[in-house]
Amino acid sequence: MKKNEKIIKQLIKLLGQEKVYSSLEDCLCYSYDGTFRTGVPSVVVRPSSTQEVASVMKLASQENIPVVPRGAGTGLSGGAVPVEGSVVIDLTSMNRIIKVDPANMLAVVEPGVVTAHLHKTVEEMGLFYPPDPSSANVSTIGGNIAECAGGPRGLKYGVTRDYVLGLEVVLVSGEVINCGGETIKNVSGYDLCRLFVGSEGTLGIVTRALLRLIPKPEARRTIRADFKTIEEAAETITAILSAGVIPAALEIMDDVTIRCVENYLRVGLPLDVEAILLIEVDGPALSLPEQVKTIAALCQQYGAARVRVAETKEEETELWRARKSVSPAVVQVKPTKISEDATVPRKNVPALIKAIKEIARRYNLDIVIFGHAGDGNLHPNILVDKSNPEEMERAERAIAEIFQAALSLGGTLSGEHGIGLLKAPFLEVEYGQSGVALMRRIKEALDPQGILNPGKIFGGSRN
Repeated sequence: MKKNEKIIKQLIKLLGQEKVYSSLEDCLCYSYDGTFRTGVPSVVVRPSSTQEVASVMKLASQENIPVVPRGAGTGLSGGAVPVEGSVVIDLTSMNRIIKVDPANMLAVVEPGVVTAHLHKTVEEMGLFYPPDPSSANVSTIGGNIAECAGGPRGLKYGVTRDYVLGLEVVLVSGEVINCGGETIKNVSGYDLCRLFVGSEGTLGIVTRALLRLIPKPEARRTIRADFKTIEEAAETITAILSAGVIPAALEIMDDVTIRCVENYLRVGLPLDVEAILLIEVDGPALSLPEQVKTIAALCQQYGAARVRVAETKEEETELWRARKSVSPAVVQVKPTKISEDATVPRKNVPALIKAIKEIARRYNLDIVIFGHAGDGNLHPNILVDKSNPEEMERAERAIAEIFQAALSLGGTLSGEHGIGLLKAPFLEVEYGQSGVALMRRIKEALDPQGILNPGKIFGGSRN
């Protein structure tokens, strides 16, 4: 009997036939994520409990089989792409919100809970879970934890790791551990929660999370400002934050992005400007008019051609629609979108934008630039056709230069997408040999066989 057939039979015995998928058609459905990379697993399982996840990990450890944990597969660094011969553990069946505790302002959830569903559930109770990746309507909390997802609200509220109080994690051996807890303060021993958040499924599999909630903001207002030059927009960002106003979101779209979105939506976006800023403020209703007045005045002072303030919920939705439509809009240009998220100190945003535009010109590539300018997190998207090897080769060289530009400006390879497969070759450039060696030692201590999500973060077939 072939090893794969033997493993499949054992998995069926552990989980039941209905939770094991081994046909080529089923496996192909799990062969990709939000990137252009692919890899076909040998089998997919959909456990519905921590105990079932643990039983799969025990078997994988005994048989030395690679395991790839997966949520909704929306990641943008290749973190959920399987390797040959692997078992994909699809965690989307573990999708219960176990409890919401208003008194302690926390939620206990399974990893398959869709992020937007958690948002809606807690907001109906007057609470707020701030992390808001653009994929929130699809992505899951487990995936958000694995990648330490952020989103537009990261400027004011931080990213996923800032809201994780505790985790239940299945280790490679099948052991189940709990770290953190329901208390706001917890400094007992090493901070294992922080270790697992952002580890991209390479150290353990999260099967339950205790998440910190905060009171839901009473009100919010949205402003759009159009700028003739990128430099004016960047100066305005610094001016707003220096004035003591911390927006919930401060987004930027460059001229190429604006044209793509307008061609896609036909909503009347201005084509005579180099940048649009989309700014959202939230908090007590009485404080917002003054914040809006300050922001609008600063936009005009620093050269905005137009400033529009949403007066109704419908106008607010209309203003955000353009930003949320960037991804489907840009793939109208070329079929393959390589989404990066180089991040720099916010004062260096203009320099990074300038560098990216020069790189695009030099390599004759279509690169759109948008993202969370308020926290320095830009998303240069390289638009290519992956069936064109020469264009892909130019794109790879351009990506390397974009990362080098970000690092030279005091930045980092990733603000919220993770390292995965796509950025693994550049990790040592940021952390140096000693830094990467330390990370490898942590990985080897928790996963000595190298079977948990192999190839991610460090590259290679086994870490």
